[in-house]
Amino acid sequence: QVQLVESGGGLVQAGGSLRLSCGASGIIFSGSALAWHRQAPGKQREEVASITSDGRTKVADSVKGRFTISRDNVKKMVYLAMNSLKPEDTAVYYCNWARVWGQGTQVTVSS
Repeated sequence: QVQLVESGGGLVQAGGSLRLSCGASGIIFSGSALAWHRQAPGKQREEVASITSDGRTKVADSVKGRFTISRDNVKKMVYLAMNSLKPEDTAVYYCNWARVWGQGTQVTVSS
């Protein structure tokens, strides 16, 4: 059974930083592409960043230069480092593999 478990969310002031973590089990992690998505209240879920099995990354224009996605194939973890956070980054952040989603972790950025 595939399982994705996120952690690292919380409340932070604008300009602050957080690092989200996602642990994966039940998949061939080193051969898998993964992504982070987010959903703000009243808005559609959107992809924030993705990373291929060989480490190529892509980030949304709205977070470019502020967010970085990375992976550790030994620990079977994917990370999202978020810097210079803005109130508009407030959302539930989800780890994603294929059609599988984690439970989400809340990020709240206060102004």
